[in-house]
Amino acid sequence: MLWRLRGRANASPLPPRPSVLDPFKTVIDDILRADLDAPRKQRHTAKRIFDRLIDEHSMQAVSYQVVRGYVAERKPKIRAEAGHGPVNVFLPQTHRPGEEAEADFGEIVINLRGEPVTCMLFSLRLSFSGKTVHRIFASGGTEAFLEGHIHAFTTLGGVPTDKIRYDNLKAAVAQVLGFSRQRVETARWTAFRSHYGIEAFYCQPGLQGALPHYSAVIERGSKRRGSRGIQDGPLSATAAARSVVFGDPGSVLVAAQPRPVRGLSPLS
Repeated sequence: MLWRLRGRANASPLPPRPSVLDPFKTVIDDILRADLDAPRKQRHTAKRIFDRLIDEHSMQAVSYQVVRGYVAERKPKIRAEAGHGPVNVFLPQTHRPGEEAEADFGEIVINLRGEPVTCMLFSLRLSFSGKTVHRIFASGGTEAFLEGHIHAFTTLGGVPTDKIRYDNLKAAVAQVLGFSRQRVETARWTAFRSHYGIEAFYCQPGLQGALPHYSAVIERGSKRRGSRGIQDGPLSATAAARSVVFGDPGSVLVAAQPRPVRGLSPLS
């Protein structure tokens, strides 16, 4: 049995299976390459290519679904080979101490009096050191969003001097203006960040937004915290009734003692 498995592992990959479309793949590729220089409305659809193969090349016994699948697979590759496709550019990120941070909410399950309860974990992470402050709330509303910032700034001993990156949270953003970074902010958030001198940097909508890495970091932090079995603790006096705070007084989640970080703008 071991010899059989080893023989399979060392075997060369099998050649691609022949297809009834093989005699026409070169023709399809030539049509797609010619479309690169054609006006947008004059380019071939998969249906038009299918019809041309039948009329001009006597194609038979090949379904439209097979042609459509090959066109969908080859079109982006041909565009990339010709230099017309999107270019992936990666720039190294550099941060100075105390300048930038990232903030977001993530779900977390806690053990409250023996019952699992899903809460929201506010996290603010410094970009240079990776130092993160967390606080658990019963919801991700405006009160929790603002109090999470106050707790983080008090714990860290200051406010980042440059920018804090955000997703388009409802507590901060009332309206997203197109695919730009311009936002109509909520009145309470505008007043809050003006008081603390926060420069907000919002991600662009969609999967191609600018903050996938930061979101992944916040989510991983939420999962790590959730795996530690946080127990119920004291109630925050400043939280609204729908934003009850739970936590362990000895944990960084609700740490009350300031831990100054160099480079931050001191609290007034």
